[in-house]
Amino acid sequence: MLKDITLGQYFPGDTPVHRMDPRTKLISVVLFFIALFSAKGVVSTALVFLTLAFSVAVSRIKPASLLKGMKPLLFIVIFTAFLNLFYTEGRVLVRWWIFKITAEGLSRTALMIIRIMLLVSCTFLLTYTTSPLQLTDGLEQLLRPLKKIRFPVHELSMMMSIALRFIPTLIEELDKIMSAQKARGADFDTGGLLKRAKALLPVLVPLFVSAFRRADELATAMECRCYHGGEGRTRMKQLHMHSIDYLTLAFMVTMLVGVIMLVRHGL
Repeated sequence: MLKDITLGQYFPGDTPVHRMDPRTKLISVVLFFIALFSAKGVVSTALVFLTLAFSVAVSRIKPASLLKGMKPLLFIVIFTAFLNLFYTEGRVLVRWWIFKITAEGLSRTALMIIRIMLLVSCTFLLTYTTSPLQLTDGLEQLLRPLKKIRFPVHELSMMMSIALRFIPTLIEELDKIMSAQKARGADFDTGGLLKRAKALLPVLVPLFVSAFRRADELATAMECRCYHGGEGRTRMKQLHMHSIDYLTLAFMVTMLVGVIMLVRHGL
């Protein structure tokens, strides 16, 4: 299960999506999220789905990789579906004890599941096709106007980049600790939920110790290289927008406008 968590991983490639400016990707993701949560009907949701499917096809990322990364979120999906299915008012189709299934609950459940899957898939696609360094540079460039009000733009971007970078590392470290504990007789797979939670306590302590040690080593390495934040800092690679970036932004804006128009017509 731990190996299925792929958030933060970057898969190098030479596709139009990989070559795109990170600022374009970040803006496109925001527009996609707005369109996703604006879609209410089947047609508007289908338009959002087709947009993501086209992006995945162009990026040459295997759909199986996206689906594999969703396995750890299965509990959240089931829990959300349960709440929407049994606790939505409307025309009752099935009633049993304190539970009832309504027609509105079915449609809302399907919509919420699709939203969660598309939301996670879009986030994975961003991290799969954009390196942490590119994400940092793109986010810092987009938030640059906030520097006028003394907002720590560079520090915030660096923190997010480091967090994404160390997600796979911490997952790998957790897998090693659990394997070592199992070799010593630990049992993480049997028993109830409370028993499994208690069994994880011996794993969390060395994991936190390892995370703090890595953070201290990283801070020492940054200080040794005279890192003092974004003041006076230059970049080896400058960001430049190309025709594909403008076409992508125009396409995403058109998609968002199309979704809004479809929603207004009840589609």
